[in-house]
Amino acid sequence: MILDLASSIAGRYCTKLLTDGGYDGDAVIWSRESGQTLAEVREAHPDAVVTAITPFGTEGPWADRACTEFTLQAWSGGIVGLGRGSPDRAPVFVGGQVGEWLTGVYAAIGTMVAQPGELVDVSMLEVLALCLTYYPVTYFDMVGRPMRKGRSMITPAVEATSDGLVGVGTGTGQQWLDFCVMVGHPEWTEDRKLIGNHGHLAPVIAEWMAAHTTAEVLELADTFRVPHAPIGNGETIPKTDHFIARGSIVDGAPGPPYRFTKLGDGTPGDLPLDGLRVLDLTAFWAGPLCTHILAMLGAEVIHIESTARPDGTRMLAGLKFSVPDWWEQSGIFAGLNTNKKSVTLDLGTERGKEVLRQLLATCDVLVENYTPRVLDQLGLDLETVRTIRPDLVMVRMPGFGLDGPWRDKPAFAFVIEDAAGLTWMTGYPNEKPLSPYCVGDANAGLHALMGLLVALEQRRRTGEGVFVEAAMVDAALSIAADQITEYATNGVLLERDGNRGPLAAPQGLYLAADADDEGGRDTWVAIAVATDEQWLALRDALGQPAWATDASLLTGEGRRAAHDEIDEHLSAWCADRAAAEIVDCLWPAGVPVAKVMQPHEQPQLEQLQFRRFFEDVEHPVTGAARHSTVPFRFSGRPGPFHVRHAPLLGEHNEEVLRGLGLSDAEIAALESQGVIGRAPASASR
Repeated sequence: MILDLASSIAGRYCTKLLTDGGYDGDAVIWSRESGQTLAEVREAHPDAVVTAITPFGTEGPWADRACTEFTLQAWSGGIVGLGRGSPDRAPVFVGGQVGEWLTGVYAAIGTMVAQPGELVDVSMLEVLALCLTYYPVTYFDMVGRPMRKGRSMITPAVEATSDGLVGVGTGTGQQWLDFCVMVGHPEWTEDRKLIGNHGHLAPVIAEWMAAHTTAEVLELADTFRVPHAPIGNGETIPKTDHFIARGSIVDGAPGPPYRFTKLGDGTPGDLPLDGLRVLDLTAFWAGPLCTHILAMLGAEVIHIESTARPDGTRMLAGLKFSVPDWWEQSGIFAGLNTNKKSVTLDLGTERGKEVLRQLLATCDVLVENYTPRVLDQLGLDLETVRTIRPDLVMVRMPGFGLDGPWRDKPAFAFVIEDAAGLTWMTGYPNEKPLSPYCVGDANAGLHALMGLLVALEQRRRTGEGVFVEAAMVDAALSIAADQITEYATNGVLLERDGNRGPLAAPQGLYLAADADDEGGRDTWVAIAVATDEQWLALRDALGQPAWATDASLLTGEGRRAAHDEIDEHLSAWCADRAAAEIVDCLWPAGVPVAKVMQPHEQPQLEQLQFRRFFEDVEHPVTGAARHSTVPFRFSGRPGPFHVRHAPLLGEHNEEVLRGLGLSDAEIAALESQGVIGRAPASASR
């Protein structure tokens, strides 16, 4: 039985995921708004899993502080984390209440893996720190500098065509070269300095886009294999051919975020998480996040790479290839892969495929996020997998699904966000929307993990293997549900509104007087007034200025009508004060406020320190670095979550292959043939 006492999107979505997944334990989903204390709930339900969903966690110096999702995004570093917004304007938050939805998924995951009688203490701040930023603290510690020095408008991105909007992006150097040819400028390909540095070409690109229809751009991008998608919203998504073909919208709302198929027959068994063996055929963010949480919760996870194609996140340290061991110094790879084992296998060779099949036979779970055609090319179609391991839980994470007209489109987080409506809700009003550039991956990894846990529970009951299709775009549709249901129910198209939102007025970013620790950059504070009581608190904290005493401002409707005027006064007041002074004035008074943190500054937050959100991990190449953990704490299980550094490339080749029965001579032969190795092939050139 699931008792939902949390009156929030996060609580309702957690309950829905558990209910739809057939959760058969006793669980209580709680928030402070329930009217019952946490102690009362635990006393009344001593044998149930109690999952507490709160902004900062149930304990700590910030536990009772006022906040909204907007101010939580500011504290997390997520507003400026991936450079979202024009440098000459305020940065913009990710619209659409994504923090509530993401917190709901994490809460469901925590509930699924908790023991009866245990408390799962979920912090939305920590959820946002994980999902809106890309392991910035570990990156900073390992290379000694922030991932980004400022904001910029990414080009190409959301572009205006002659008849609408289209999302186009280049996630790799090769995609940029292909894009240059696509837009009729092959001469750009001759300047390698342009890769990743082409913002000054935006006017030329915009001119080309404006001369073509959306359909023409999408067709050309498909031909050139450049990531692309139409910009979806609540009105257009249900009419889109791909979502119609896949049945993605059911009765005016997104359908399930994952799909299940029985693999084989079996007998009931029991498999605790800490006995789980996982074959991890994933790379970059979404897939490794799914398997990383398993590894932090006790599973044995074997991460497969090859010397020819290491995990792409190993390339993201920003180091030259002349730096010794450059592939071991990526904070992003390290942040996503602690506790895992690394085995290198050249899957382009028959011997590599043979060893992979041997390894698969020893595993309980397979997770992969290749493009849809790759697994069949490896000889791991469903029938073959069923023969090798009938009780396997197999999770596939295609971008757009395994069927439908978009099946084979290249899928990066930004095009997933574009297609599913997340981009539509983010950006300045009356301008092109901005891709969040984060949520698509993290959200996909979490939903895939939730589907995996549901499948493991089915396997525990029946002994049968389960196939899970966890398409990235289906996961994204699930957290954009309010757009789709609002249009289907009321005919209202929800729109982006910069840093304003429907739940608070005033709400915005205001420039403070001080520069940040990096020197010279602007420093913003986030203020959001969600209730009439908070408005009175703000007015008192400001000293009852005459402009704030107008009776029309006592209601949300009145404040919304006067938002521009309020912004002018708040901007002037903040401009004379440092960010810390603003926070110290408003927060104790009960006003939701936050400094817009740089992502690598997350460890400065005393609430995260109290919760031990970061753990020090020693790395053999780069030394100690701080690693984020998970956004929930279990009563009686203090941690640590990280027990071993992210693996060196091929570090566990001998250990794992010996476990398959291979002799030292056979392992040596594999290495001499290049099937396995310990360094990227490019490093020997």
